[in-house]
Amino acid sequence: MYSILLVDDEPQLLAAWSLILVNEGYRVTCASNGIEALECLKHNVPDLIITDWIMPLMDGLALSREIRAQPDFAHIPILGQSATPPPDILQPAWNLCLKKPVPVSLFLTTVSNLCAVT
Repeated sequence: MYSILLVDDEPQLLAAWSLILVNEGYRVTCASNGIEALECLKHNVPDLIITDWIMPLMDGLALSREIRAQPDFAHIPILGQSATPPPDILQPAWNLCLKKPVPVSLFLTTVSNLCAVT
């Protein structure tokens, strides 16, 4: 069973994606911003991180850069999500970025593919 760290500041999206992922057999940990996500990484190293871009305290790009800078976490695939994706030049910390709203089938296929590379 793969584990996923899901990071988004919108509680409804966290709850919905978490429920969908759990129903697909994934173990899910949730955080509402990058700082919470880094705290979660101290206790559990997931197979995949899914993060929103624009969040308070620490956004998804800052989170991803922080993760990539730490040797223990740099290997973890990161899926970015945003209603307004950043320009390509800002995205090298992510493996992929999906534009919200993401169709469930695309989301699950992408998650499955990224988990398979771990």
